[in-house]
Amino acid sequence: MANKRLGSQTVQLQNDVVIISTASIVGPKEGKGPLSEYFDKILQDDLFGEKSWELAESKMIKEAMKMAIAKTSYMMNDVDYIFSGDLLNQLMSTSFAVRDLKRPFFGLYGACSTMSESLSLASMIVDGGYSDLVLAGTSSHFSSAERQFRFPLEMGYQRPLTAQWTVTGAGCTVLSSKGEGPKVKRITTGKVIDKGIKDPNNMGAAMAPAAVDTIKTYFDDTKDDIDSFDIIATGDLGKLGMDIALDLIKKEGYDISKVYTDCGVEIFDHEKQDTHCGGSGCGCSAVTFCGYIYNKLINKEFNKIMLVSTGALLSPTSTLQKQSIPSVAHAVVIQNY
Repeated sequence: MANKRLGSQTVQLQNDVVIISTASIVGPKEGKGPLSEYFDKILQDDLFGEKSWELAESKMIKEAMKMAIAKTSYMMNDVDYIFSGDLLNQLMSTSFAVRDLKRPFFGLYGACSTMSESLSLASMIVDGGYSDLVLAGTSSHFSSAERQFRFPLEMGYQRPLTAQWTVTGAGCTVLSSKGEGPKVKRITTGKVIDKGIKDPNNMGAAMAPAAVDTIKTYFDDTKDDIDSFDIIATGDLGKLGMDIALDLIKKEGYDISKVYTDCGVEIFDHEKQDTHCGGSGCGCSAVTFCGYIYNKLINKEFNKIMLVSTGALLSPTSTLQKQSIPSVAHAVVIQNY
């Protein structure tokens, strides 16, 4: 009997699922942004001592996982499962990383929604009593994403103003059935939404309807109070997508403007860093949550937040075939009480 369900798409966890630690690693550009003080490690070189950007990304997520577990009283061998993924074909970055960690692994692909997806599934497996200790995370890299989804950097392709900058970063959380820290309370799993946007350089517009659908569904399902949240953070809609999302959700009868932000807007200085519409990529919401938001939760500056990582489910093949961009968003509500 599904007695943990609320409404159509939301579940309410009944047991403690505690985020006992996080870790975040970012690239040089992210390290010069407004959230720099919250990251555990800032790379001086986006190759991270490796021969390729893909291997550098793999090293980032592996190091983030090791750093996150090192902050606890546990060892990597105590971890029951790892939930993680990335943007690259066959989850190359994550698969190569976890082969060295030798823990049971669920590889995930939700595009840039992967941080909330990994948190959702890891939380449900702990709440269900199947595990006492799980890692959940994700990563992205500007150069590896550009090479796969757009054009080789050597071409010097000019990016339109609607484009975003894929975050070079990796974030990891450690979830436990016991311990101290903020707790995952509710999860709203998103549907795939496609409003016909075909421009891969305007993913904020493509993803905004998915974010709105998930946020609206959460409040429809739970009847929760918007004012009880300190922050509702979408993953990587960027400035344009964030504006679209605010307009769309107001039309649905919900005004979240007082508590709403977007990780893609927060992570870069829009005026000084020339990232056009802001940040994107799996690592965007991952490092913003594992760095900035988690720090605020631990210090009780935030007591209740909603992370809504957003993903554009396009591929190089679908773009070349002139298909529209399906999108998805998953919401995770985390509280100190």
